[in-house]
Amino acid sequence: MKKNCWLLVTLPNLLITLPAGAIDTEIQQQAGAESTPVTTNIPYLKEIELPITNAELLTQETGSDEEVNQETQPELETEPAEDADISIEVIGEQDTPSGSTPVYVIEKEEIQKQGATSVADVLKRLPGFAINDVGPGADIHTGTYYRGATINQSVFLINGRQINNNVNTYHGTTDLNSIPVESIERVELSSGVASTLYGSSAFGGVVNIITKEGYGKPKLTGSFEYGSLSLNNQQTSFGGSVGAARYNFSFERFFSDNRYRVPVGAANRDAQGFLFNADTAISTYSGNVGLDLNSRNTLNLDVTSLSSRRGLIFFGFPLQRDRLDHDGLNVGLSWKARLGNGDRSNLTTTIGYNQDYFSTYGPTFFAGREFFRTGALDTQQLSARVDHDWQSSQNNKLRWGLDLKNTDLNGDVLSTSPNRIANNETENRSLLNTALFAVNSWNISKNFQLDLGLRQSFDTEFGNYLNPSFGLRYAPTSKIAMRGSWAGGQRNPGLDQLYVFDTVHGWEPNPDLDPETGSSWTAGVDVKFANNLTGQFTYFGSSVDNRLGIIAGRWANIGLVDTNGLEAALQLKLNSGWSTFLNYTYTNAQIKTGTERGLQLALIPYSLLQGGVGYQNSGWQANLYMTYNSGARRALFNRPGDQITDFAPSYFNLDFSGRIPVAGNLGLTVYLENLLGEQYERVNRIYSPGLTFRLGLSSSL
Repeated sequence: MKKNCWLLVTLPNLLITLPAGAIDTEIQQQAGAESTPVTTNIPYLKEIELPITNAELLTQETGSDEEVNQETQPELETEPAEDADISIEVIGEQDTPSGSTPVYVIEKEEIQKQGATSVADVLKRLPGFAINDVGPGADIHTGTYYRGATINQSVFLINGRQINNNVNTYHGTTDLNSIPVESIERVELSSGVASTLYGSSAFGGVVNIITKEGYGKPKLTGSFEYGSLSLNNQQTSFGGSVGAARYNFSFERFFSDNRYRVPVGAANRDAQGFLFNADTAISTYSGNVGLDLNSRNTLNLDVTSLSSRRGLIFFGFPLQRDRLDHDGLNVGLSWKARLGNGDRSNLTTTIGYNQDYFSTYGPTFFAGREFFRTGALDTQQLSARVDHDWQSSQNNKLRWGLDLKNTDLNGDVLSTSPNRIANNETENRSLLNTALFAVNSWNISKNFQLDLGLRQSFDTEFGNYLNPSFGLRYAPTSKIAMRGSWAGGQRNPGLDQLYVFDTVHGWEPNPDLDPETGSSWTAGVDVKFANNLTGQFTYFGSSVDNRLGIIAGRWANIGLVDTNGLEAALQLKLNSGWSTFLNYTYTNAQIKTGTERGLQLALIPYSLLQGGVGYQNSGWQANLYMTYNSGARRALFNRPGDQITDFAPSYFNLDFSGRIPVAGNLGLTVYLENLLGEQYERVNRIYSPGLTFRLGLSSSL
């Protein structure tokens, strides 16, 4: 496979301005101007913001050139005007230090324009992400990688609370294809010192899903879609505020039978030549209620409930019949308090509960007879977090706190097959993980920022371990800034990998597994070429030892993987109606030990290029998206003639989305996916369906 490291530049769907420093006064600087300390009196605590990320969506209208060029911090608004074209600077709820690594933010308006139906859909167009199996026919096998790190080597949050569940098998890992988008306000992607704040396992990145809050008078929004493959999708939200209380409630139901013709040799191809057992049904409920107790204290409660029923394709197997039931519940209660007389010391206390119940079941065959098997994993997590954000002086900001997480896992394995009866068991396991974290940001001068972080963890399975991190950003002029970061990490094996037999795959647990350990790093430069054109260029790398995998049907530590890659990003706004983007990521994730030494890590393409052009005016929208994937090495080689060096072929794809105003706030939405009709192999003999369509109506009252 030829490896092409293209020095291409990226125009993401979102416009990310140069990262701001940790101190408000630094953000206030104009080009060549002196910094003047400013103290802002914030009337309610909900408006207090943690370290800031400035971002704009390319597909949204911006203000005048003078407004776009301003680098001062805008005044916060709690009730945005309805039905306005919004020029968004993402300020607030961004819980990660900015400056030393790029932070990507995508808003609900852009999510809607892309036609995303899941979090996997949202992330697939962000720089650094390679999500191979998403869209029609995809199951929980998202094949998700960020900068070469697996889905379990990144951290996923809802409103700052971790939802990774310490489960890795039974298809029980974080299921991005079952997290809907109706309740999402925005999604934030960060890396570097973020691992200090949210966990040592973030060799890749930290994804924070922010859910909607209500403001102003009550507002009801809804949409309905119908499309190819028996797809129907209903979404509705109701939100607003009454006095000091804010609320938003959302519901979404999604169904698709995903039955379409696939070529000979495809995974799960039935006797009639159709994809088999790929149907999906998902229902979700979410709610968010906030209350301003006074100008110094705010309470917030959010709840998300998920019910997913789907069939499994399971990569390259000829005919997989297993089913997967997934029920999830995530609840969080947070209290924000302003300490002292100003707004320079803010304390956030959060308690959370997360439950994921995964049940896989289906037939198995032995000695010409059919038997039945099932595997259930019920994971319940209780968490608590205290997070203090303190600007101790004009040039110094400290963020420190305490994380507590208790995990209980109940695993049930049952098979009637004679060769697996000996593995039938019930496991009840628990672990407690406690961590102290601190990140200190110094503005050594008005153009030099240094971040230092430490996370000390105490784990009942794997003892005590310390993970440091650091980052820096140097801006010699207002047009250019250089940055870098390094973070040490440790990802512990899941309780299921340690103790529970995987009856679906037939994999045995291993209680002697060691944690994956290593580090990740970045180096980059941000350049402002013109008033409407900025560039971000990032080299990234990681080295992870004791990588977990399967040897002879048993979990084991199989060796070292070194990753190096490039993200190159240009951000451009053409004018108030037109926008464009182009994302490129090059990833070389090389296996350094074992029988696959020297090969690219399976399922990760070397090159991934995405681009598009969009137009909007007076409610009309039209967006054309392009994807090029260089193809990824397959993970399973179970057919005659298969070689461990085999790659899925490269492919090129075009998608279209549009909106036509009908009357008032009522609009007709159109999504055409795979315009070229090419039935390409997405990953491991799982094929796209060719051209599909979705038509819908959306409205707000």
